[in-house]
Amino acid sequence: MDILPLITVLVSGAIGGNLAGQLMPRVSMGRVFNSLFGIIGGGLGGYLFDQFGMTGTGVPGSGSKDVMNILTTFAGGCLSGGTIMLIIGYFIKLKGKKD
Repeated sequence: MDILPLITVLVSGAIGGNLAGQLMPRVSMGRVFNSLFGIIGGGLGGYLFDQFGMTGTGVPGSGSKDVMNILTTFAGGCLSGGTIMLIIGYFIKLKGKKD
């Protein structure tokens, strides 16, 4: 496995988690947890892309270093990282309201 796509999805997941936290402050959990859940989401998204055979997009396992593939990997990591952060943040805030 090539390390560049893995690093790209993890870093872009952290960026996506923080961007989602900035865009939706009601579910934001602070920079550290936004980054943490964004990294988890970016890694999970990269893994799922790889498992579903979308390796031509530059996700882990493809070995492609084309600029377009790197940008696609970055966008996928941002989207999956932001999505996971929003979902987890929503459920944590929802649970906090019940207590």
